[in-house]
Amino acid sequence: MQTYKKSPEAVAKLSREQFYVTQESGTERPGTGALLHNKEPGVYVDVVSGEPLFASSDKYESGCGWPSFTKPIEPANVAELKDGSLGMMRIEVRSTHGDSHLGHVFPDGPRDRGGLRYCINSASLRFVHRDDMVAAGYGAYLDQVEDVK
Repeated sequence: MQTYKKSPEAVAKLSREQFYVTQESGTERPGTGALLHNKEPGVYVDVVSGEPLFASSDKYESGCGWPSFTKPIEPANVAELKDGSLGMMRIEVRSTHGDSHLGHVFPDGPRDRGGLRYCINSASLRFVHRDDMVAAGYGAYLDQVEDVK
C-alpha cells in the first residue's frame, strides 16, 4: 500500500499557479486549465501528494470551465468541507493526505451518475495515462479506467 503525503520538496516543485490553487485555496480562470479537454484514459492524482483522486471514466463535460467528475476514484482521498467564502455556502473539496485545495462539489451533476459535479482545478491535478499507471504505482485502479465517452 502506497503512502501519500505532502512534503516540502513537492510543494517547492509547484508552479506559481499550482501553489496558488493548492496551497492558497485559489481558483484558476475558467476555460484555461490544461486538463479541461483531456479525453485520454487514466487517473487524475493530487499534484502535491500523488494520491489518486478521479478516473477518466468519471470525467464529463459540464460546460462550467473546469474539469468535472461524477465521483472520486478513492473516496477516502477526497475530503469535503463547508466553505462560506464569497458570501455563499459551498462544499470545498481537498485531498485528504496532501491537504491540497482541489475545487468544489455541487449537486447539479448527471442524475443518472449520482447527481454530483466535482468541479476541479486542473492546476491541482497530475494526469497519469492508463499506459503508465502500473509503472507509476496506480495499477490497482486500472479496472476503474475506461476510454472517455
